[in-house]
This record gives sequence, structure tokens and C-alpha cells, in this order.
Amino acid sequence: MKKNTLTVVFWCSLLLASVFILWGIFLPENVESVLGAVDGFVASNLGWVYILATTGFVLLALFLIFGPFGKITLGKPDEKPEYSYFTWFAFLFTAGMGVGLVFFGVTEPLTHYYSPPTTEANSIAAAEESLLYTLFHWGFHPWATYAIVALALSYFKFRHNSPALISSAFTPLIGKHAQGGIGHSIDILAVFATIFGIATSLGLGASQITAGLSYSFEGIENSTFTTLVVIAVVTVAFILSAASGVDKGIRYLSWMNIVVAIALMIFVFLLGSSIQMIESFTTTVGNYLQNLPSMTFGMNAFTGEREFLNDWTLFYWAWWIGWSPFVGTFIARVSRGRTIREFVIGVMGVPVLFSAIWFSIFGVAGLEMDANQSGGLYQLIMDQGNEVALFAFLESYPMAPVIMGIAILLIASFFVTSADAATFVLGMLTTGGRLNPSVKVKIAWGLILAATAAALLISGGLEALEMAMLIAAFPFVFVVLLMAISLMKALSSEYDILKLERKHRDWDPRYQKESHQELEEMKEEFDKNIPEESIQGDGESKDSK
Repeated sequence: MKKNTLTVVFWCSLLLASVFILWGIFLPENVESVLGAVDGFVASNLGWVYILATTGFVLLALFLIFGPFGKITLGKPDEKPEYSYFTWFAFLFTAGMGVGLVFFGVTEPLTHYYSPPTTEANSIAAAEESLLYTLFHWGFHPWATYAIVALALSYFKFRHNSPALISSAFTPLIGKHAQGGIGHSIDILAVFATIFGIATSLGLGASQITAGLSYSFEGIENSTFTTLVVIAVVTVAFILSAASGVDKGIRYLSWMNIVVAIALMIFVFLLGSSIQMIESFTTTVGNYLQNLPSMTFGMNAFTGEREFLNDWTLFYWAWWIGWSPFVGTFIARVSRGRTIREFVIGVMGVPVLFSAIWFSIFGVAGLEMDANQSGGLYQLIMDQGNEVALFAFLESYPMAPVIMGIAILLIASFFVTSADAATFVLGMLTTGGRLNPSVKVKIAWGLILAATAAALLISGGLEALEMAMLIAAFPFVFVVLLMAISLMKALSSEYDILKLERKHRDWDPRYQKESHQELEEMKEEFDKNIPEESIQGDGESKDSK
């Protein structure tokens, strides 16, 4: 395949995306009504699909950590990781949820405090539950979903040289049809889910940048038009970054993002109620681990109160699933050389721990500030929207203009890296799985992402973005479930092969001779490196005996 060859997946996906964009531009009210009707049906009647699916992903991830497949390498048996731990974690953080942490860091715990799912609002119990459910939404479930998709892709790509496509993971189930019409349909669905998943984040990020500029500078109006201008400016930035490739633009911006985010978090921690934040962290993590099963399966079947479930939990589960083809493909691209156990622990453990720390700091600080203002921060959010929460929060800190400016740059940088990685992934999915798609293809998808986010904002603002996300993610749930089944089938078969090879090797006389000689050399080397005089249990040395 030539480098610039575009597949049928590209043209079909481009056509579908263009139709939706034109629909949103010329018939915005119709888009809003249709999305609302479909969204209501999915949330009310099919929400249990999201609940069971994401739970299955968490259980499978735990099995992969503790099960027999953990030592299998995502690549050749002796292959080393392509990136260092710091760079790898920076990629995970930036691609997985960087924009979301900044956007929801203050507003989600505060909103749950005034509208908790089970306890009395505006109480100590509500404060505890607000942080609990915030961590629940950003904890194991999203990262387990990402891990399963990423693991399947990296396993088939780097260990068995398959194309870097979602459809490649289906080969153990459907054989050669993975390269035919069925495979193309799977990849088109992945592209469509990715477009809406990223458009949602781009809309949130652009809205928060606009709110920050409007809140910080007089004369800048917090309007849809200003948000569209922000989208246009940042689109140029991430297209320029995308042209430089993974090892330059995305890598350096990811480093900067994580350093600036940690610095902002430390700033708030040192100037806030530090002890309470630490205690909140340990309490929230303990509550999370203790209540995880009941929260995971809770569908409010007997109470019938579905507002919190539909507006928050199901929206998040849909968002994570919609992001999974993008984040999964990108994580797979940068995870070559990791073992399965190392991969799953890294993808699930570090980001969840960071999220728990982040929300403990910003959540406690936001609740404390709101209490000092007699509910003023929450009222401001209700009047002007969630996107102003961070800037109203930072306004009361020392050097507020500087800190707010840094926050705007951080959001813009997350915006750029997420969109940059998304154009990279969409390019891979639509050029037959090429690990380095051409600049022209990435530019095309960058423009499509920006146009989709703009069309949804015109149609109904952030609510339209959220509804589109929930709808687009639903069919992809079944794609991820089948990917998990296919992955387990392949791992089980290869594990049996590796076990037989190991038995064959152990019974090979030549191998036994070579290994015996190697063992003697290792013992001699070990004896050279231990102290000449070892102490016995009674305190006397060997030489004294």
C-alpha cells in the first residue's frame, strides 16, 4: 500500500461526517430534537448495557493482571519498551482525560454536593458522597475500557504484525472477513464514535477557554461565536502540531501538560486546606474500594429516580466508550514492548491514582470556597455554566491573573494534544493502519473534528455534545465486547503454544546442557558479589567456627 493511499473507510467516514455537519449547520433545531429523542430512549431503556459492559471490562482487566497471560510481551519476546515510563504516562494522561480533569475538577464535586444521588444535599454526607461519585466516574471503569481496546490493538499489531485497525482484533472471530466489508464497517463505526467523542471534548475545552477569556478580560463575550473563533484558532494549532508527528509535537506538549497540571495542583494544595485534602484522599479512596460493587451495578431500579444516573454515570460510561477507539489506538501505538501485566497496571493504576489526588485537592478546595461564599460559587455556576467554575475558583488565589492565564494555556494545550492525537488515530484507521499517516490526511480529519464540534455547539451547545456522545457510543459497546472475546481467544491459544514450547525446551538435552553451564556461571558470579564473611544466627562468623 502506498503511503498516501486512502481506504474505503476514509471516504465512507468522510461522507457520513459531512452529512452530519451539514445537517447541524442548516437544520440545528431538528438535530437537537432528534438527538434528544434518541438520547432519552437510550438512557431510559438501554442504560443497563453500559453498566454491564463497563463492569465486564473492569473484571477482565483484573484477570489480565493476576492471570496467566501477564508475562506475554506486546511485541517480540525480548523487545524493550519504545518510550520511558514518564513519557508513557504523559501520553496516557494527555490522551485519556486531560481536558476533562481540568473542566470537571471543581464543578463536578460541587454539583454533586448540591445534588447528591442518595444523601441529603448540602450536608457533610453530601460532601463525602460528592468526592466518592466523582472518583467513581473517573476511576477504574474508564481506564479498564481503554485498556481492553488498547491491549487488543497492540497485541495483534506488535506481536503478530496485523494492521493497526480496530477490525484487525476481530480476525480470531471472523477470519478473513476482518479485511472485507465487515471489517470496513467496524472501522467506520470506530471512526464515527471517535469523531463524536473528540468533538465532545473539543466543545468542552473550547467553551472553557472562552469562559476563561471572558471572565478574565472585559470586552470578550462568552458566546457561541467566541467559542467558534476559539475552535478555529486552536484547530490551526493542533494541525501544526499534528504535522510534526508523535515523537515531536505530541510528546513535548504531553510533557508540558503533565508538568503544568502537577504544578497547578501543588499550588492549590499548598494554599488550601492541605491536611483536609490528604485526609479526603484517603477517605475517598477507601470509600471507593468499599462501595465499588454497589455503585457499579446501581440502576435505581426500585426508587425510579434516574436523573443522576442518566445525567452523570451513563453519560460518562458512554463518553469513555466513545473515546475508547481513539484513546485505545493511541495508547496501543505508544505501548510497544510492555508486558500485558505491566501494561494493564500502568494504564489502570497510575491515571486512577492521579485522578483521586486531583479531585481530592480541587474538590475540597472548591467546596471550601463555596462555603466561605455562602454558596456563591455554585450559584455562579448555575447562572453562567460549568465552564466558568475553574476561573471563578482561581480568582480568589494570589496572582490570580497569572494563574488564570496559565490555566487557559493548560486547557488550550490539552485541547491541542487531544485533537492532535485524534487526527493521528483517525489517519491510522482510514489509511489501512499506517503508524505514521500523511500530513494531508491528518489535516483533513482535524478540519472534520473542528467542524463537527462547531455544528453540535450551534445545534444545542454542550447539551447537544453530550447527547451525540451517548448515542454514538452505544453501537460501539458491542464492538469492544467482541474485541475482548477475540483477545481472550487469541491469548488462550498462544498461551497453550508457549506452554508446550516451554515443555519441549525443558526436555531438549542440548538446552539442558547449555542451561546447566549458564547456571554454573551465574552461581560463580553471585558468589563473587556476596561478602566474604557472612554472619551466622548466633553472631559468630564462619571463620570463627
